Amino acid sequence: MSEEMLRHTQFDGASDYIAALDTVCASARHTLNIFEKDFADIGFNSEARYDILRHFLLGSPNNRLRLLAHDPQHLVRYCPRMMMLLREFSHSMEILQTPAHMRNVTEPFAVADNANYVRRYHFDDARGLLAQNDPEGARLLNSRFQEMRQASHPGATPTRLGL
Repeated sequence: MSEEMLRHTQFDGASDYIAALDTVCASARHTLNIFEKDFADIGFNSEARYDILRHFLLGSPNNRLRLLAHDPQHLVRYCPRMMMLLREFSHSMEILQTPAHMRNVTEPFAVADNANYVRRYHFDDARGLLAQNDPEGARLLNSRFQEMRQASHPGATPTRLGL
């Protein structure tokens, strides 16, 4: 078995970030952890992203998709495809909201398994890094994600509650 080479690719635009995010999502085989401010304007209601994530979740009942946001209302209100995924895969997917004391965390990232990730330097900055086959960097981001996840609470439910 040949080892893949570590590859870091810098990007500096919103469309590059969306493409890098798609790359990381498509590379996931077991876990996909994504942290964003609110998931607005980064393709989470696109048919292509929905297809990538649905394919991932169908891959195994043990696969896990975890979305963590300071404010998940954009996903709840404007991303019906993500809410369909949550209803269909409530056993494998969660949408969480960070507590107020974590709002100072401003670097969004996504990590697939223990190898690939994308991160931006700040919510308001379209520049960032796509890393492929970087287990050390992925481990650090997954660890950070788990710390944030443990302090967070559900930000969306698979059932429809309303007026």
